[in-house]
Parts: sequence; C-alpha cells; structure tokens
Amino acid sequence: MAGVTMWSAILCSALIFCFDCSEARTFGIDYENDTFVLDGKPFRYVSGSIHYSRVPYQYWMDRLTKMFAAGLNAIQVYIPWNIHEPFQGQYDFSGQQDVVTFLKLAHSIGLYVILRPGPYICAEWEFGGFPAWLLKGNSDIRLRSSDPRYIKAVDQWFDVLLSEIAPLLYVNGGPIISVQVENEYGSYFACDYDYLRFLRQKMIDILGNDVVLFTTDGDGIGYLRCGTLQGLYTTVDFGITYNPAQNFNVQRVWEPKGPLVNSEFYTGWLDHWGESHSHTDAAAFAKSLDLLLAYGANVNMYMFEGGTNFGFWNGAEYPPFKAIPTSYDYDAPLSEAGDITEKYVAIRQVISKYYPPPPIPIPPSTPKFAYGKITMNLVATIPDYLEKYTPGGPIKSKYPINMEEIDHYYGFVMYRHILKDNVSWPTTLDIMGVRDRGYVMINQIPFGIIERDKNTSVNITGVIGDYLDVLVENQARINYGNNINDNRKGLITNVTHNGDPLTDWLIYPLLENITLVQPFSLKHSYPKQNGHLSTPALYAGQLVVPMEAAHPMDTYFDMSLWTKGQIWMNNFNLGRYWPAAGPQIRLYVPKPVLKQGENTVIMLELESSPCIQDGNCFVTFMDQPLINGTVHPFLGHRHGKLGHHGYLP
Repeated sequence: MAGVTMWSAILCSALIFCFDCSEARTFGIDYENDTFVLDGKPFRYVSGSIHYSRVPYQYWMDRLTKMFAAGLNAIQVYIPWNIHEPFQGQYDFSGQQDVVTFLKLAHSIGLYVILRPGPYICAEWEFGGFPAWLLKGNSDIRLRSSDPRYIKAVDQWFDVLLSEIAPLLYVNGGPIISVQVENEYGSYFACDYDYLRFLRQKMIDILGNDVVLFTTDGDGIGYLRCGTLQGLYTTVDFGITYNPAQNFNVQRVWEPKGPLVNSEFYTGWLDHWGESHSHTDAAAFAKSLDLLLAYGANVNMYMFEGGTNFGFWNGAEYPPFKAIPTSYDYDAPLSEAGDITEKYVAIRQVISKYYPPPPIPIPPSTPKFAYGKITMNLVATIPDYLEKYTPGGPIKSKYPINMEEIDHYYGFVMYRHILKDNVSWPTTLDIMGVRDRGYVMINQIPFGIIERDKNTSVNITGVIGDYLDVLVENQARINYGNNINDNRKGLITNVTHNGDPLTDWLIYPLLENITLVQPFSLKHSYPKQNGHLSTPALYAGQLVVPMEAAHPMDTYFDMSLWTKGQIWMNNFNLGRYWPAAGPQIRLYVPKPVLKQGENTVIMLELESSPCIQDGNCFVTFMDQPLINGTVHPFLGHRHGKLGHHGYLP
C-alpha cells in the first residue's frame, strides 16, 4: 500500500479543510436561480458512484483519490442494509462494513457525499440490499410498502443507521450534502405514498430539516408519477444523450425551478452470465458528458468504479431469471481493479473545461502480477463432508423447507431423501420449486441439473435405502422489479416422483464459508462421473507468493478449464466462477487477500471437473482480466433428462 500512502500524502498537502468552522455550514436549493447553494454560493456537483461494499476497504483511499484526481467534487454512495444487519438485531459497522470510516476518508480528500441509504438500493446487489431475514415467516410480506411488518423492520434499521450518519451531514461538519429517499420508486408497482411519507418523516426526525432530501427515477412521466412526493426534490436518471433538454423535460414537469440533476448518468451497463459483456464507447460518453455540463446540469456518473461482487453478494433480474456475474466492472472509468481507463482520461479532460484541474496528477494503476500455474488436488466430494459442513446437524422435515425458514440465507443447501422403493426403470423426479439451480445425485452419482424456470425434472433410478441428494445453489435474490417479494431460496415446493410427493427429508444448510472445515488434507471417495457431470467436490491448492518487497500484488484467477463453482483464497470468498456460460473467465484477486509465502486456494466445482475429464487439474494466475470472454448461453444453462441407462445423452 506504499503507493496509496504516497498519493494520499500528496493529496492531503494540496488541500486545506475546515473541520471546525465558526460560521454555519449550509447546503440547500435556490429555486429562483436553478442551482444548489453551498454556504450561500451557487454550487454544482460532478460526481461518481462507488460502492464501498464492492471495493476492499484497504483500497478505499486508492479509489477515492483517483476519483478526486479525475476532477470530481462528490461521490454517490449506496448503503446495503443486508451487510450491516445480516441477522435481525445484529449490526456490523466494522472492517468492510465501516461506512463511517469510508465517508470520513472521502471527506478528508475533499469530496462531498450524496448518500443513498435505501432501505432499497437495487444496485444489482443481492436482494436490492434487503436482508433475507425479512422473508422468514413472512412469505406474503409486501416489501417497499406500508406493510406493518416491513415498516417495523425499516424503522428499527433507520434508528441505527441514520444515527450513525447524522454527525456526517454537511451542516454538522461532515461531507454529506444530500440524502435520497427510497430508490427509483416510480419503477415499482406499489405506488404507496404513505410509505414514502413515512421514510421522509423518519429522515427528518433523525437528520433534521436542514438536509436536502431527493428522489431518483427514470426520465419518463410514468416513472415519476409514483416516485416522488412534495418536500422531496425530484431528480432523474438516463444514459448517453445528445439532447439534454429533452431528457430534463420530465424533471421540469415536477420541478419547474431548481437545479437540473441526472443522478445516474450511465458510464456502462451491467452484465449477466451467458450474455456478452456490456461496453459503452469512451468518446461517445465524454461527448454526452460535455453536453450535460454545458447545459448546466449536476451529474453523477453511475458507476465511476464498479468493483466486485465478492462472496454471494451478486444480484439477479427477473423475468427471466438472470444472475449478475462476480465482476461488477460496469465498463466504468475505473476498472474493477481500480485501473485508469481510456474513459477515465476522456472524462478528466471534459471536466477540466469547466473547472480548474485537480491539484494532483493521475495516480498510477495498481500493479498486477501473473503468478502462473498451480496444481489443484481433490479434497472431498460434498456428500463426503456433509456432516462436517453442517456442524449443527441436519434438519428433519416431512417436506422440503426453504432456506430462509432455517436461518440459512446464502450459498448452498443439501436436501436428502432416502429412497423407500426400488426405482428399477428411469422415472421422472419433478422439482418445480428449485431456487435456483440444483444438482440431483443418487449415492453421489450425478443424474442431472435442474434449474429455475427451465428444466425442473430428471429421470432417476435406484434401490431402497439409496441416498437421493439435491444440492441447491442460491444464485442470488432478485434485486429489481415487482418480483422482489418472491425471493425465497432452496426448495420452495414439494419434490414429486411419478407425481407423488416425497416425504421425510434431511436438510443440510452448508456453512457459507466451507473452508473453515479442517483438515483439508483428507481425500475421500473420488467424484462419480455421469456423462459430462461429476459429483460436486472441493479441490485445494497452494499459491506461493515471493518473499520480496514488491509482493503480493493484485492478480486474476483464470478459470477457463473449469465449469462452474465458488472460490476461496485464504478463507476469503472471492465469488462465483462460470466460464461455461461466460462472459467472465477470470476472477479478480485483490492484493489484501494475499500474503507472502503460502496462500491456500479452495474451489468448489459443481458440475464438471477438468481433473476427471482430461487430467488438467490446475488453475493459472494472470496479470490481465478477462470479463469479455466468449459466451455459451446453452452450455452455461445446460441440463438434460437422463436416458434409460441413467446417463445424459
């Protein structure tokens, strides 16, 4: 982190702050002159979005410094509720969740903050930022509405959160100049004005009357009709435009006077597994930004730094169900790894036409290193270690239970049924309620893949006493749209065989961090093979980082030989890989995850191991990303019913 420290020192020496000013600090709106006003003077922000939850906290200063060096004077920040209250009443504002420190870092650099605390954030983030425990015992809860169960949870959460951020308001000496109420609410079916009034009043009660509260919606009349209220300043969002007046016409319907604001000026777009990587031309974006600034608009660029969906934090869209990859690069001006791009340079040049250049040069990109190939060794199949992965033991139930009801919100769950009858001839097993992808096995032999809204049945054979296992992956909760209320995971309906529901199940909620199970040196049964499928299994390897001052460095896992699964490095969950679907082939490994000497890599391969197929049991560490690889939508979602002999054709 020496480079970050150096650039921070240069930056701090170039800035002078007033943290304890005798004069009152104010931020508001001058409607007559169509502008924001900061301490009595006209003010316009040129901002960029960054998600502290998607950037390793050790790199927060690096990314914020680069944003300041681009010419920005503000950042826009979402707060995901689910990372701060993972279980009801249990709050976490430490380490990666230390949003207060993140905002103070922005303040120390000289960046103002536009805060978007939700409670719903979308952001292509798991469940749009909602904690999954909201669904426990509340299968019919109506989120983003006046449903008393939802309001009670938000009320308690905002008591905690808003009290944390109130001291950081601009009027209190901090960097926060405005706070968003809800998030693109006009795109949601509920249209519940009482809910918006509750949020507005809650924020006023804790933050006071001196903070600018605003809403954001798309630039269409239909979006704003249900998206805002009197007393909330209405803003819009849209991408590249060559006619700003047309885009802002909708804002002017609701706000005839006041500053023009594009709260999400899209620098790129999101990706989905099985679809091509999104790209927005740098020159076209810079030209559109120039037009917006010339028009006098306040602009927030979404995203300026995309970051990474580490662990299980990616979101999904529906319908149809499409999960977001681990990379949230977004084709942003700063890459997933915080590297300077052509788009960054073009944006800096445009901003310099309207404002003096920043007092620091462009910081360098973080160095990368190709550590090369390491061998991966089989540890065990998931069925081998099933008891160890569920230290609390299995849950016994007559019928399958969804994950939320057993307080298991992310990752994987195994459903086991012991066959009570002989199944000599392949017959149909139906699992209509799989959420989201399931691996069906009989005594560890894979019989097929079931998938939400696609293939939900396989043919099976077996004898009395055989283990019928269904390993279910929660691929992500829906983060956007009217279907966020239908976000239960695991098996949410009965499993039927020849039309009859199967009863008596053992349910194994697998540890979210299965790498905590020790030892990993024990090898059990070899994965069974059936067609292209192999038993889900764990593989382990060691990356040796040189004992030199320059190391460790950022690097990338190349997963091109593997199919689909999850990766942990030194017990840190780097995220999901799925090169069989694309477009992401390599996973970002940030320097703070690594250490000099031995680093332990654990992989959970769910579908088809190259160790079995062709003996290529290794991964390679590269110094370049690959998030725009070839996509294989049918291969990525492959499935099939078993033939008469129990093998995929």
